[in-house]
Amino acid sequence: MLSGKEMIKFTDRLLKENPEVFEALIEFEKTGRVPKFTYKKRYNFTIDPELVNKFRVFCEKKGIKMSTRIEQHIREDIA
Repeated sequence: MLSGKEMIKFTDRLLKENPEVFEALIEFEKTGRVPKFTYKKRYNFTIDPELVNKFRVFCEKKGIKMSTRIEQHIREDIA
């Protein structure tokens, strides 16, 4: 069990790291509904349409989402 000071430090840290969680709690308190969380953001890239079509077919055959596969490649590149 955390002491009062430890709990305040912990809560402050959570608030700084995850402000959207606290905003959701406030929204729930006001409306009784939990808002949908979106952890991912949309970005725009310019990519060769022929390449995208081939990639789409590849992903459909493998049963994976295109964005998931792109995320995997980005993680590999920056590791």
